[in-house]
Amino acid sequence: MSSPASDGAPFTTDHEVFPGLDSLRALASLAVVGTHVAFWAGIYPDGLLGAMSSRLDIGVAFFFVLSGFLLGHPFLLAMAGGRRRPSTGRYFWKRALRIVPLALIVTIAALALLDQNKQADLGTWVGNLTLTELYVTGALPAGLTHMWSLATEVAFYVVLPGLMALIARLVCRRGWNPRGILTSLGVLVVLNVVWLVAIAPQRVGAGQWLPAYLSWFSVGIALAVIAIDRRRPGRDNTWSFWSTLAGQPGICWVMALALFAVAATPVGGPSLLIAPTHTEAVSKNLLYAVIAGLIVLPSVLGPASGTPYSNFLGQRILRHLGHISYGIFCIHLLVIHAVASWRDIPVFQGNGWELFALTVVITLVLAEIAYRVVERPAMRLKNAQISRSKSTPPAAASAATTHH
Repeated sequence: MSSPASDGAPFTTDHEVFPGLDSLRALASLAVVGTHVAFWAGIYPDGLLGAMSSRLDIGVAFFFVLSGFLLGHPFLLAMAGGRRRPSTGRYFWKRALRIVPLALIVTIAALALLDQNKQADLGTWVGNLTLTELYVTGALPAGLTHMWSLATEVAFYVVLPGLMALIARLVCRRGWNPRGILTSLGVLVVLNVVWLVAIAPQRVGAGQWLPAYLSWFSVGIALAVIAIDRRRPGRDNTWSFWSTLAGQPGICWVMALALFAVAATPVGGPSLLIAPTHTEAVSKNLLYAVIAGLIVLPSVLGPASGTPYSNFLGQRILRHLGHISYGIFCIHLLVIHAVASWRDIPVFQGNGWELFALTVVITLVLAEIAYRVVERPAMRLKNAQISRSKSTPPAAASAATTHH
């Protein structure tokens, strides 16, 4: 593990909370719902609305950036303070409690209840219940097609402790080295691009594997590096540009919306399920990374409260929607199938607004129930006695991130 910072005593910080991130998770989950409803209703090919709605899949980029920030923060905080890294066993235990129970319930429901999945064999059941089907067939069953991003995030969960240990050993061996860490993250972005260009086109489904989204996770980790380092004595000026930009959320959003408009053009590739060119795939990937980074930036480097923006994102109702966002993400596609069957809305046949309204209302109700009946009871077990490594956890950075 890294030694204490070279400029004096080990760096420490009080428990930090980033309330705006809860509300951004809510935004991300509703964006994912919106893009799937638009696809079902056949809106994608319809001019500007279709182009914009097809790019609402950027909600996944928000989730990945948030995961990079929130899960990378405790590891980086330990490096900065010269402390042992968080317990790997405890880390995996909490991650499993956060995602597994609801994911299993939704997967079983989709495979058992949807007519399109009646012929699913044992291999399909096992692959989807273990979130490994993406690596076997490259395709997912009806009602579960969105779970590719959960499988990719789980892969990030698995890799993160090893990645942080590698950075600590190779980059922070002689002390906290933020520029070295950022350079390492730049290497991951390069690997991301290489994967999209040279490897992903060679294998069905590989464009949805973890290496294809390292840039998104890296943006989140980079924000965590800056958030930690700027609190060190004498480091304020080093990151003054980013702190100043974070203090102007309106500018961040305008820049993000401008880039989103660019991503909605052919620069970001086709809106329908047509394979993009190498240039389109890389352009969309990197544009999404920057856009998500700009949106998250004010909530991690800007004021946590006391400004109109932070106070708005800190509203209880918005934060609660963020708390149930994992349920929104998991459940909504099943709801789309159910509503479409109930209201007789064939795929690609319109009625998008009706489908969206009913889907959102029903999904919110079910997500609230899932949060109270499944998610919260499961997370109460996070402090249960489990086998721990010799390392000890540092002060937490925030409440754990959810998926999308």
